[in-house]
Amino acid sequence: MSEFRGVDFFDIDELLSDEERAVRDTVREFVDRELLDNLLIEKHNRAGTFPEEIVPKLAELGCLGPYIPEEYGGPGLSQTCYGLIMQELERGDSGIRSFSSVQSSLCMYPIFTFGTEEQKQKYLPKMATGEIIGCFGLSEPDHGSDPGGMETKATPDGKGGWVLNGTKRWITNGSIAHIAIVWAKTPDGIRGFIVPTESEGFSAPLIPGKFSLRASVTSELIMEDVKLGPDALLPETSGLKSALMCLSSARYGITWGVIGTMMAVYDEALRYTQQRPQFDRPLAGFQMVQEKLVWMHTELTKAQLVALRMGRMKDAGKLKHYHVSFGKRNNCWAAREICKLGRELLGANGVCDEYQVMRHLMNIESVYTYEGTHDIHTLSLGAHLTGHPAFRG
Repeated sequence: MSEFRGVDFFDIDELLSDEERAVRDTVREFVDRELLDNLLIEKHNRAGTFPEEIVPKLAELGCLGPYIPEEYGGPGLSQTCYGLIMQELERGDSGIRSFSSVQSSLCMYPIFTFGTEEQKQKYLPKMATGEIIGCFGLSEPDHGSDPGGMETKATPDGKGGWVLNGTKRWITNGSIAHIAIVWAKTPDGIRGFIVPTESEGFSAPLIPGKFSLRASVTSELIMEDVKLGPDALLPETSGLKSALMCLSSARYGITWGVIGTMMAVYDEALRYTQQRPQFDRPLAGFQMVQEKLVWMHTELTKAQLVALRMGRMKDAGKLKHYHVSFGKRNNCWAAREICKLGRELLGANGVCDEYQVMRHLMNIESVYTYEGTHDIHTLSLGAHLTGHPAFRG
């Protein structure tokens, strides 16, 4: 595979700090070397397996909990650095970014934000090294876009502990996780719990037959009278808002991540059309091909500018949930359209895994849907702009 040249029409590099460029370039080189050039990701995509062998390497690079402070084992990087890491990992594969995103934003973040000092010291350092892998249980078989309707319940056992019953679905990392951050209804409302996956009554079967995110683990979580001690509760969680704070952190990472998808597909389509002859000249010399490439490039560039502004706002503590909805909605939509056009430009070759585009196209179908669908984020923005929530009739 030819060396990735980057896509930077408006010289965004000039707006990044030396540390941010160094972090991005380090992860970029890792992705090329460990995932793409050696065809590792294609091997696992074909097999439908997650490359667990790269977890220690991701940890060594600081890709697991990048913004977690050093006192808890993290590198203490900025949120913009976190975004750039997600971008480069997703340029490799959405499944790899999903692993890092779940570990960081959906597992380490809630422990850091809502946990006790003892919980932080117990879990975060080992999660930063990949010794402990986490998953996040919010969505259920009948409750996806409406998580507040969850049926999973945590019942007090009368001794300070809890008994957990319920089912979660579409859970990234579920079958390889050591702990699950599970959200359940209690007599005091929705709370978050740290659930060891080795607990009696807990199981995490794989969801079979996926054509998307094939190099990622996706599971159900089934909990039947799972007994938890008092220390399982994340004490600062309070209502669905706490779970949505975790999702907001993950969605921010996705906003950056799908830029990696766009860059991979655009770069491949540009190279292909420059080299592929038809009617005695390269495809890139035809007006309709150029129109598609310019559209792809324009949407990619706009997405980069949105993500960078979001990164600066998040580092300054000014980013709101509606900004995140804007970014997730816009950038995932653009990535999906770019993947479709990229496949079109590669013609029949675009459906073969000799090229990246079809893998990215299949993956973006999941990323477009998870962490809040396009329509749900539309309604979130609509509620903010008009002052009239339209989620319920």
